[in-house]
Amino acid sequence: MQPGTWRGFASDNYAGIHPDVLTAISDVNDAHQVSYGDDDVTGALREIVRHHFGDHAAVFPVFNGTGANVTALTSMCRPWEAVVCAASAHVNSDEGGAPEKVAGLKLWTVPTPDGKLTPELLDTQAFGFGNVHRAQPRVVTVTQSTELGTVYSVDELKHLVSHAHSLGMLVHLDGARISNAAASLGRSFKEFTTDIGIDAVSFGATKNGTMGAEAVISLRPELTEAIPFVRKTNMQLASKMRFISAQLVALLSDDLWLRNAGHANAMAQRLSEGVRQISGVQVVRPVQANAIFAILPADVTARLQDRFHFYTWDHITGEVRWMCAWDTTEADVDAFVAAIAEEMAR
Repeated sequence: MQPGTWRGFASDNYAGIHPDVLTAISDVNDAHQVSYGDDDVTGALREIVRHHFGDHAAVFPVFNGTGANVTALTSMCRPWEAVVCAASAHVNSDEGGAPEKVAGLKLWTVPTPDGKLTPELLDTQAFGFGNVHRAQPRVVTVTQSTELGTVYSVDELKHLVSHAHSLGMLVHLDGARISNAAASLGRSFKEFTTDIGIDAVSFGATKNGTMGAEAVISLRPELTEAIPFVRKTNMQLASKMRFISAQLVALLSDDLWLRNAGHANAMAQRLSEGVRQISGVQVVRPVQANAIFAILPADVTARLQDRFHFYTWDHITGEVRWMCAWDTTEADVDAFVAAIAEEMAR
């Protein structure tokens, strides 16, 4: 398969750059701008983020999602404190141990059936306060949408945040696919972050049409003071920050973020509906954003992976994950569904 001649369903990171974002990068590649975030473009981004998240929101662009999570969580914890997360959380299972190795954080993990934490599940690890022998639970991190393709309702998050705060804990939202969650909920970012007490957000954009742009958004003044220093020591401070900020400005302007995410979600629904008509294919999780999880015979999976890129999620059960992106087309989906039907019939 030659570049440009195929479409994959492995990850929304496979997608290219949205043309508006690419244009935005080119548009700021003119003359000189002050470095390290004191440029006009980053200044414009700060205003846009306040529009989306509230007057007290402060944005700190970074290079990647792992950097955003590590920077946010480091800013929220003291050396003896710990983070509670779902066992399936990206910070636990897919960041190469960066929270532990770079931030030196203890992760208290909680098995969850659907990728979502609840107050009751949080309590299984949020204990031992004041016990010098136990890393002190300080932050709970939630992923929206989750690694299992599910989306927290506003009420679910509100109850979890309220409970965490009652324990003296802070709440971080890993928003690698925050736009897909917002599109699924039909809510603004502010309604399920600032308005319900979320303390910090890792804002993901790379999966939704940027070249490489993520950010930490602080919704708590004391974090706003700490994050600039932590970002620098975590090697996430860009000298030519305007090129990261320009991508985020483009995405967050004129509802491009919503159009991209809504389209990806719609393509996931189309794919889900298509494969549900194929005998022997089981869609095993709710399709609430842009991910589909399914089980099909191992030999069928192997043949399909020779034709399309996608990941086997669980090698024991045979569960696979299919992701749709901002540039997935109806023709892409229909061709994939036809290929699945063809291989299942063999």
